Amino acid sequence: MKGLIVLHFSGQIWRPPFEAHTALLQVTAGCMHHKCKFCSLYDGTPFRMSPMSEIEADLAELSWFYPKTKRVFLTGANPFGLEHDKLTAIISKIKEYLPRVASIGCFARIADIKCKTQGEINELHALGCDGISIGTETGDDITLAYMNKGNTASDIVEQLHKLDNAGIGYHIVFMNGLAGAGNGKRHALESARIYNQVNPVSINIVALTIFPESELHKEVLAGSYTPAGELEKLIELRTFIEILTIATRINANTISNTAPFIADLPGGKKAVIKELQKTICSIDESQLAAYRNGIRSL
Repeated sequence: MKGLIVLHFSGQIWRPPFEAHTALLQVTAGCMHHKCKFCSLYDGTPFRMSPMSEIEADLAELSWFYPKTKRVFLTGANPFGLEHDKLTAIISKIKEYLPRVASIGCFARIADIKCKTQGEINELHALGCDGISIGTETGDDITLAYMNKGNTASDIVEQLHKLDNAGIGYHIVFMNGLAGAGNGKRHALESARIYNQVNPVSINIVALTIFPESELHKEVLAGSYTPAGELEKLIELRTFIEILTIATRINANTISNTAPFIADLPGGKKAVIKELQKTICSIDESQLAAYRNGIRSL
C-alpha cells in the first residue's frame, strides 16, 4: 500500500475557495509579473516553471490517490501565461495519468490571455481548460496604472470576450478599496461599468488588506498612499453592487470581508444592498479597523 502522498509543491500555494475539493498540481511557482503594488501573496518566491519530470512524478502520485478525479487546478500565480505548447503538453500529461479529468483550472492574468490567439484559446477549451480564476481587481484605469497591473480596463473586456468566444467559464476579482481614500465612488462606478460588459461565472470580492511585504505598505508609511476607511469600503461595495446589471454570483465571504455574504445577481441584489446598508449604519469604524488590523494572512 502507498504511504503518504508527496508532491513537489514549493513557495506559497493558493487556490480559490471554490476549488477546495479539486486535485492540485504545481506547474509554476511564484508570479511571472510580480509587480502589483498591493500583492504579497508570492513574496520571496521567484517565478519558476516546474520541469516536466516533477509534473509527471506528481501526476503519478495523484493517479494513485485520486484515480477518479474529474478536475485538476494548476497552482502558481498564473500558469495560463505559459507558452501555448508548454501548456498543451502539460494538459496531455494530465489526461495520460488521469483519464477521467474533464476540466482543468488555474489562475490567470489579463496579460496571459492577451498573449494567446483566439485559436489557441479555443484549443485550450477543447482540451478541458475551464473555470479560470482571473485577478482583474479593478476596472478603473487610474487604479490599474497606479497598482502596476499591466493592463487597461479595455483590455479586460477585450480579453475576457476571447474566453467567452471559446466557451471558457471564468471567475474574476473585485478588490474593494483598492483606489484608496476618497476614490471609492469612482472605483465602484468604473469597475461596475467594465464588469457589466463581461460574463463571469462569479465575481469574488476581496477587501484590500495591506501587508508589510507589499510595495503598497511602503507607500502608506511614506504618506504617498492613504487607504480607504472600512466604512468607505462598504459604501463603495454597496455602490458597486447597485450598478452591476449582469447575472453572476457574488462571493464576498473570505476573511478580508467585514460584511461577508454570497448572493446571486440580479435576484439577490436588493437583499444584499439592504444588509450592507444595515451594517454601514450600525457598526463603528473602529470595530471594523480592529478586525482588519487583526488579519495576518489571506
